[in-house]
Amino acid sequence: MWGTATIAISTREKLERARAASALLAQLSTTAKNELLLGIADALEAHELEILHANAEDIELANLSGAMADRLLLTPQRIDEMAKAVRDVVALPDPVNEVLEEWTRPNGLLIRKIRVPLGVVGIIYESRPNVTVDAATLALKTGNAVVLRGGKEAARSNERLAEIMSGVSGMPAGAIELLDCGTRETVQDLIRARGLVDVVIPRGGPALISHVMENALVPVIETGAGNCHIFVDESADFEMASRIVLNAKTQRPSVCNAAEKLLVHSGIAADFVPRIVRELTNAGVEVRGDAEVCSLAIDVKPATKEDWAEEYLRLCIAIHIVRDTDEAIAHINRYSTKHSESIVTAEESNARKFLGLVDSAAVYWNASTRFTDGGEFGFGVEMGVSTQKLHCRGPFALRELTSSKYQIIGIGQVRS
Repeated sequence: MWGTATIAISTREKLERARAASALLAQLSTTAKNELLLGIADALEAHELEILHANAEDIELANLSGAMADRLLLTPQRIDEMAKAVRDVVALPDPVNEVLEEWTRPNGLLIRKIRVPLGVVGIIYESRPNVTVDAATLALKTGNAVVLRGGKEAARSNERLAEIMSGVSGMPAGAIELLDCGTRETVQDLIRARGLVDVVIPRGGPALISHVMENALVPVIETGAGNCHIFVDESADFEMASRIVLNAKTQRPSVCNAAEKLLVHSGIAADFVPRIVRELTNAGVEVRGDAEVCSLAIDVKPATKEDWAEEYLRLCIAIHIVRDTDEAIAHINRYSTKHSESIVTAEESNARKFLGLVDSAAVYWNASTRFTDGGEFGFGVEMGVSTQKLHCRGPFALRELTSSKYQIIGIGQVRS
């Protein structure tokens, strides 16, 4: 059952509890699942001070700064937002048992394809305690048990959140399991637990995701890093372009849908580059650029070859000048992590080409990349943003946490 892994007893027990719970959760009605979720939302609000206290301990011990500290931080507003997100998921349709297709064969067999829970969903993530609640919420709504392995920076926050959610009246034992974050072995245990875990979702930096992809025996939904691009085309409205670039870079630079690279058409570079560099610099952004960008604007650091593939996750952006839409598309497809890319243009033919040929999970025309998010897409919350092509791609939530099965109904048919 365990492949080549040797699983610690405590982890094995948690995974076995989750497996047992998944069978119970799969049988719950939509009403019963929604009652559990409403209980979670109420409990988060009722225990706000305890959550904030645990988070304050994490903040003090982690000693992070800037964007990384912001990822870890919980505030009364963010707890309210978490509770609201849970209630938003309650209001969404339950995909479980949805009939996807139904047909009758000439021999009279009725064949029906329906959605069913995946079973046990494992998620490995870093220092965002809100993921603890988001993941549990989506798993419960779809009748799945969830096994959480958060980052050590958020250990106390995650422990308290998991305790609060597990303590909701009627919650099956094992429905929400939290693994020890003090040892890397629990990551290895989780990703190699064939037979007990049905799918693992890694959320974090490239090193974490690569490790999971290379070592997992359990199926993986890959959530990718976000080396996201914005291409400002020759026909772009400068006011619109500036607004989009500044929002995508500065609104929350620590997240995977923030813009990291800016491509500018050579036909407008002399006018637009000095303007956008000035605006970015005034917003506290470190600007790097190719040789032409450096010649057009002051306060630009020369970009290295490594810059074009780097996900900064901070107030930093690199600018590259391209001759046309084709060159922009080629550059993006070479260096992108296949997450989110945007074109700002008034030329529809260029926009259509960009939308069609850029090979990323989300492509935009005249909008910020910051919208690649489950909540913004109407999913309530998201389990992650998948940059792979099989099973799901882009922000994924309820439907993607289901599989399918066939129900075949006969009246005694046998095959000749």
